[in-house]
Amino acid sequence: MLSPTLRLLLRRLALLMGVYVLLRLGFYLTNFSTFREATFGQVLLAFWHGFRFDMAAILLLNVPFVLFSLVPAAGRGWQRLLRALYLLLNALGLALNLIDTQYFKFIGRRTSNELFTITRDIERQSGQLLGQYWYLLLPFGALLGLLWFFYPLPAAPFVPAPHRWRRVGRHLLELALVAGLTVLGIRGGLQLKPLRTGHAFMQTPPVLGHVALNSTFTFLKSLGYQPLERRAYFPTAAAARQALAPRPPAPRPGAPRDNVVILLVESFASEYTGIENGSRGYTPFFDSLATKGLFFREHYANGRRSIEALPAVLAGLPALIESPFITSNFQTDELHGLGELLGRQGYATSVFHGAENGTMGFNTFSGIAGVQQYYGLSEYPGGAKSPDFDGHWGIADEPYLQYFAQELSRQKQPFFSTVFTLTSHEPFEVPAKYQGRFPAGTLPIHGVIGYTDFALRQFFKIAARQPWYHNTLFIVLADHTSQTDKADYQNLLGNYKTPLLLFHPGRALPPADVHRITQQADLPATVVDLLNIPAAGQLLPFGSSVFDSGTAGRALFLSGSSLFLVHRDFVTELTTDDKIRLYPYQTHFIPAEPLPRPDPQKAQQYGQELKAAAQLFTSGLLDNTLYK
Repeated sequence: MLSPTLRLLLRRLALLMGVYVLLRLGFYLTNFSTFREATFGQVLLAFWHGFRFDMAAILLLNVPFVLFSLVPAAGRGWQRLLRALYLLLNALGLALNLIDTQYFKFIGRRTSNELFTITRDIERQSGQLLGQYWYLLLPFGALLGLLWFFYPLPAAPFVPAPHRWRRVGRHLLELALVAGLTVLGIRGGLQLKPLRTGHAFMQTPPVLGHVALNSTFTFLKSLGYQPLERRAYFPTAAAARQALAPRPPAPRPGAPRDNVVILLVESFASEYTGIENGSRGYTPFFDSLATKGLFFREHYANGRRSIEALPAVLAGLPALIESPFITSNFQTDELHGLGELLGRQGYATSVFHGAENGTMGFNTFSGIAGVQQYYGLSEYPGGAKSPDFDGHWGIADEPYLQYFAQELSRQKQPFFSTVFTLTSHEPFEVPAKYQGRFPAGTLPIHGVIGYTDFALRQFFKIAARQPWYHNTLFIVLADHTSQTDKADYQNLLGNYKTPLLLFHPGRALPPADVHRITQQADLPATVVDLLNIPAAGQLLPFGSSVFDSGTAGRALFLSGSSLFLVHRDFVTELTTDDKIRLYPYQTHFIPAEPLPRPDPQKAQQYGQELKAAAQLFTSGLLDNTLYK
């Protein structure tokens, strides 16, 4: 028979299990559009799977409480102290899960230790975030009050066993039992490997893994050093490269050494453009510009977070691990970015970002990619005291892009420069003087996208008057997607669908298939190809030039602990337990269910290609052999 102490502990843990069911229900309902294709039965099964993750998270978070609960002290003061510890520890779990009801909409995954990697950014934005999401304090207060009110207290003082040795023996037995069950619960069972995030996605459809998980689990599991799991599908790196079949750009004799300007636009998803949605969009200038250049209609981002965009765009490194490369233990690995490759050929290289210097480590990564100059908020005239400061992130897009154009005119040609905009980010505020000028749309971001499109128009107006304009290649793309209200974008591919435009005002670009699959990681190979820059052995194998007519193109990304490979005919998934699934491809749409009987030849071909990418990526990071 269980002692009163153990029974009380179990009741208190059971109360937490009930609260986590409510948190899961709230997460599911507020993100229903992501899971709309799952049947009711599949959702129930995801909730059932969630109990395992809840138990692991609750025990891991409450280890101090569990230990103190077994201290043989029965006084009322001790019980009050225990309840305070219980509420303090679990307030963190409540906060993480409630925050993720909204944060998930932007990053497409449960929260991890990224909260620590961008701590300074969060501190600066705490005021506006609290003002934007104040309503989350209501369920937080209600659930914390529920834990306080229903917290089980002893009905009467504990009466110790009459025999001292029997009492000590029983207490030691309880300690051993609780310790064993706690360890068992935290590791998720008796299986060989402890419970991991990836286990949540071994269900159909895999996207329900986000429902089975809880944010306490993903956050706590991400703390400390998490060793990257090595993938070994091929006997050698050479065999893996052959399966991945990377092709270096062919020589392009006589190619002019044009300037290159990359405009990396915050949250500029395909869902908002008119050119991709039958003219129903919020980007009239971009739509008109797209008709004058090469607009690639099957383009995908390699990640869902801003911090993942620069490594892909500047170095061809897709985001195929949970932790951003910029803040990982691998940032000292050998990496050859466009800044280095073009700098060796006499290019002046720079990155501009109107946020505070150090935001998301962009200044650090710019240096890693070989970029010579980084311009942040500190370099902008007046800095945070400038009237152009938006009060939240940095300098608003219109004045910053005007400043960017002027600074380019001061750079020695040829130059290579990247600008990362920021206004189309939460809190989605259009500068006061433009309030009401742009269509409000149906989502908070729509009006801001209209403003950013206007800022692009103003940039090209001033750029067109500069002497460098007609010998400059402009590349316009997005870092990731954001808010969505169109059902046909609310799926795995839609979450990564962004535009890519190559525009050259002074000369015709080489012919290219605008319906080939492209990705952010294609940019280094594309720029090197177009400029005929020597880069032997210094391009990563994951991307290819968009002008390479010998390949159909591909896109790689990580979602829900599975790796995905996009081709024109199929999307291939490599699960955490090494299963290969095939889905039919449509532009920005993928069905929830994989093909029950896929073409075995295609499954073999694309499965090997995806496994090769996984092996070269993980082994390359672990062994510092990305280029070998």
